[in-house]
Amino acid sequence: MNEVVQFLKENPVQLLARVGRDGKAKNSPFMFSFEKDGKLWFCTNNTKDVYKDLQANPYVELSIFSKDFAWIRVSGKATFENNKEVKEFTLQNPLVANLYKSADNPIFEVFYLADAHAVIADFSGRPPREYNL
Repeated sequence: MNEVVQFLKENPVQLLARVGRDGKAKNSPFMFSFEKDGKLWFCTNNTKDVYKDLQANPYVELSIFSKDFAWIRVSGKATFENNKEVKEFTLQNPLVANLYKSADNPIFEVFYLADAHAVIADFSGRPPREYNL
């Protein structure tokens, strides 16, 4: 888990892939919020298409690349939770705080990846490292 969290923190621009409500592949830039109790947390806005897509089909995969040509894929089920403590912690990121202002903002949503699986690989020829989170 520590290697996965470190990779996510060090590489803040991530692409979240999902199936849209139109049945077509979609991806959106996302930012990892933090890890708590073994859960990887993210946030979004409930007026966005990505939120609506995840309500219809919660299965996602994140792809993240490092400047050293390593990458990680993290898959799981986006599980939304109305968790004020998580929202308040997420608001410690100035970008998130600027967008949502308060944990009570009605459009501010947080989710974690249930049954998450991560694969970290690179071009070294070494076998990928896999984690069930």
